[in-house]
Amino acid sequence: MKVCLDTCVLYPTVMREVLLGVAAQGLFEPLWSERILGEWSRAAAKLGPAGQVQADAEIAMLSARWPRASVSPTAGLLDRLWLPDANDVHVLAAAIAGYADVIITVNAKDFPRNILAEEGLSRADPDAFLVGLYASAPDAVARAVSDVHAEANRLSGDQWELRKLMKKARLPRLGKALQASSGHSYD
Repeated sequence: MKVCLDTCVLYPTVMREVLLGVAAQGLFEPLWSERILGEWSRAAAKLGPAGQVQADAEIAMLSARWPRASVSPTAGLLDRLWLPDANDVHVLAAAIAGYADVIITVNAKDFPRNILAEEGLSRADPDAFLVGLYASAPDAVARAVSDVHAEANRLSGDQWELRKLMKKARLPRLGKALQASSGHSYD
């Protein structure tokens, strides 16, 4: 399955790392465009020069790890598409150009299901998408989340409770599902 990742799911670090960790487990093939990555870089710049430098480094590592993920929609494709927010047309175009099955975004209102269906696409919010993958491949998703959890603990110097980390990352249902299936609180 090919999945186009909107900027709003790439920029939050934990959400991005969980999604790409699951992709690394072979559960989907990620897609994005240079414009999507550029939006991430510009959003990080609002944190100051260091924010943009860090984002650009992460983007470079992502591009090296996923060399086939970047797609380039044609101008003609961009011109023929419409969405309620014209600033999101490039995401739809990237999904079409990459032959994606789904767009992962938190901006549901900007990607009406009927318009996506006309292009053979659907959309999902990252939490619902990951919960669905967890239902079909629990070990792979749990491995990816465990790696992200360990890295968050290492970087922060604290011990994040997994469910709280997932809630902060806007993945509360995934955190709840992981906790419920494990029988413990992932302290």
